Amino acid sequence: MIVGLGVDVVDQARFERAVSRTPRLRERLFAESERGLPLRSLGARFAAKEALIKALGDAEDVHWTDMAIASDATGNPSFVVAGPLAALLERRGIARLHVSMSHDAGIATATVIAEADA
Repeated sequence: MIVGLGVDVVDQARFERAVSRTPRLRERLFAESERGLPLRSLGARFAAKEALIKALGDAEDVHWTDMAIASDATGNPSFVVAGPLAALLERRGIARLHVSMSHDAGIATATVIAEADA
C-alpha cells in the first residue's frame, strides 16, 4: 500500500554554485559513500532526499546523512537508511522505499514512493 509520494527537482547550476561556495555542504548533505560523486549526481541525490522528506510528510530529527543513495550492479538506485530515519520508517510501518532519479538539460529530478505492507 502506498503511504507517501514525493517529487523534487533541482536546478543543477544553482546547486553546483551552492556546493562550490560552501564546500561543507557535501559533508552536511551526503553520506561518506556519496561525497566523491560528480556534482550532477549529487544534485539528483539531493532531489531524491528532498522527495523522500515530502513522501514522509515530515522528517523531524532526521539528518541528511541518514539517507544515502546506493546503486546496484545495473545502476538502479535505492535508499540506504540509518539512525533516526530508519526508526521513523519502522514506526510508520514503511517497508519499502522506491526511488527514481534523472538529470538532463541542467535539471535533476527524483520521485520517491513510500510503501507499507497491506
